[in-house]
Amino acid sequence: MKKYIGIAVSGLLAIAVGMVLAVQMSSTAGSDQGGLVPYSKLKDYEVALSEARNEKEDALEELTLLQERLQTIEREMSAEDAVLDGLLSETEKYRLITGAVDVHGPGIIITIKDPVVTDEYQDDISIITYHYEELLSLVNKLKEAGAEAISINDHRIVQTTEISLAGQNININGSATAPPYYIKAIGNPTTMENAISIRGGIVETLKKNYNLTVDISTDEDLVIPRYNGVITFRYAKPVTESEEE
Repeated sequence: MKKYIGIAVSGLLAIAVGMVLAVQMSSTAGSDQGGLVPYSKLKDYEVALSEARNEKEDALEELTLLQERLQTIEREMSAEDAVLDGLLSETEKYRLITGAVDVHGPGIIITIKDPVVTDEYQDDISIITYHYEELLSLVNKLKEAGAEAISINDHRIVQTTEISLAGQNININGSATAPPYYIKAIGNPTTMENAISIRGGIVETLKKNYNLTVDISTDEDLVIPRYNGVITFRYAKPVTESEEE
């Protein structure tokens, strides 16, 4: 009986986590698509944006508390049931794969900065922002080198991550970012550093072709935050046993 009560509680907490995430996403979904905006209306937008950000922070704090409670219940239940312990271990593995949890481990930090502007008449344009596709290349090289978790300016890179140019900013997971860029990757530090630093590789391209400053440092216990968005599938559905037959 205790086992089923625990499972029911876990289910309710999981639903609550989903509701908190839905509030977080909806609070940032609205935007005005018009042209010129009166100053008074702009001030109203600023207030609304501030309120939305506060709601997002509150939702994230509540989400963290709910996840901690859920993990506590899972640990208590798994200690009493070997089968459930195996299922929870498998679930934790998929959480790692999808970026649903914070992770830590050895890795490298790559810092990319724009060239220093020395000419007062030179346009103050971010070189790395204009060539944002090089960030995509860097992420791919790190994955090829065995990176198990990657973030850019603390935005977790997952399967559904979009890196795109939006005006003067690079959008990552739908959020605007600006240089300098700090790319963190957890994995074998030596393997990853060698993979991106080889002659003619991505680091040399960034330095020689775009005059960017690129620094690489290692960390024995690097922390990469979880993905805070919601992963949804509109078209893909799991194949059922009846369909397989």
